[in-house]
Parts: sequence; structure tokens; C-alpha cells
Amino acid sequence: MRLATLEVNGSSTAAVEVNGLFVSLPAADVGALLKQPDWRQVVEAHLADEPAVSVRDADYRAVIPAPSKVLCCGHNYSEHIRELGRELPPFPTLFAKFADTLTGPYAELVLDGESTEIDWEAELAVVVGAEVYKCTPEEASAAIAGYTVANDVSMRDWQRRTLQWLQGKAFDASTPLGPVLVTADECSPESGLAITCTVNGEVVQEGCTSTLVFDAAALISYISTFTVLRPGDVVLTGTPGGVGMARKPPRFLADGDVLVTAIEGIGELRNRVRMPVREPVLN
Repeated sequence: MRLATLEVNGSSTAAVEVNGLFVSLPAADVGALLKQPDWRQVVEAHLADEPAVSVRDADYRAVIPAPSKVLCCGHNYSEHIRELGRELPPFPTLFAKFADTLTGPYAELVLDGESTEIDWEAELAVVVGAEVYKCTPEEASAAIAGYTVANDVSMRDWQRRTLQWLQGKAFDASTPLGPVLVTADECSPESGLAITCTVNGEVVQEGCTSTLVFDAAALISYISTFTVLRPGDVVLTGTPGGVGMARKPPRFLADGDVLVTAIEGIGELRNRVRMPVREPVLN
């Protein structure tokens, strides 16, 4: 199944793709859909309904617009770890985001000038489909609803201000998510999905999800040892090599840049960066 959160006739709705068309579902968004214990049966019961909109004409929102938790893993692709001159970690490097950081797959990223070092980070995102707590990797795997695409756009100058990363990772509406959730029965990152990021058409990141140090099930199992994960929660799995911060000299996003993030078999994000000029404060 390929699920999306769409804006249709002024209202938000979860939808399922059927032969190039989206059929609306009885939930305001995909996160709300997943909170229904029988969500798969709900989707199947509506597959033959009248389509609401074509895939091409759909108005996409963040596929999970309001998760209760957004957990992220840093330093999780072996080549990215090496480009930073570090050893492979024995445990996942985790940090959190807020739901307010999420935005649509084709939304403009309007960043207000507080940061001058805005970096790209293409990521596979995992969406939880059942409550888990202190679960095994096998139980975690069974609890995965599916996978989507994210870009953990990071404000490196803010990230470096302290040893804690939060302030560089939590700017509002800076993390596009979507366009669809591909259910776990139709997607296998462990077998290797190509992940790429381009800036103005230039490929800046290329990787493969089979090289994750900690795969989706391992991350969910580890996180669940200290906090419960519930349907609709999102886990970002880390970024491959090629980030701007690690380049010599470093390279960062500028006003008007077009950022495209793609994962094989799932889809792509396309976001234009906007950096409004801050007006000087007059005394």
C-alpha cells in the first residue's frame, strides 16, 4: 500500500493510492489512520471507493503531520561516519525533533535568516504502526507500518553552539516528510534501496540503505527500551555521506536552491529554500 496525507476540498484526509489515483480514507491523516488497530482492514474496505484525486494533481501534506514522537539517529551510515573521521558507534546516536519541524514534501523551506550554515541530510524515515515497549528486533520489525522519505535539514552553526544538537535540528517547518508511506510488506530497506540528494540538479549524496549500521528494527528495539513508541511515531534513520559540512571547503544551502531527496521505490521530496532578508533593527 502507498498511503498519503492530502488536502482535498479544503480538508485534510488520509488516502490510499489505487492505479494512479488516490482514494480518501476515514481519517484526517495517515498518523490518525495508524491509530486505528484495524487500519489495514479499514484501507482494504475502501479500495473500491470513488477516487478523490489523481496522484499527479494531489496536494500533499507531511505524510505524518503530528506524530507524538520524532526520534532521529545520527552517524548511522558507515561512509558518513568515516567522512567525519569517527569510529563505528557501539550504540545509536539519538536526538529528538518536534512535530512542528515537519513540513510537506513539496513545501518551500522558509528559513528566517537565523542560520547561515543550512545543510542537507537525506534520510529514510520509519513509521511505527503498533505500540511497542522493550521489544525485540523481531517484534520491532513486525510493528513497522512502513517507510517514507525525509530530509533532516540542519542548521550547523546552531548545532555547534553546544554539545547538544537539538537547537540545530528543531527549526520549525524545516524537515520535509513524504510524499507517501509505503507499507512494510512492499518495501525492504535491508535489501538495499538507493538514497540520493541533489541541490539544483547536482548530486551531493548517494547511499544505500543496506549500509545502515543500525537498521530500522534495531533502532525501534533500542529506542523502545527507554520510551514507548506508538502508532504514527517517526524514526529518522540517519544520512549517508556527502553532507555540506564535511566538504572542503564546507558548502551550505542558499536562497532559491532546490533540494531533491529521493529513495528508490518510495518517492522524492522537492523543496525550494527561501531565506528572507532580515530587516535591520532601527534604534
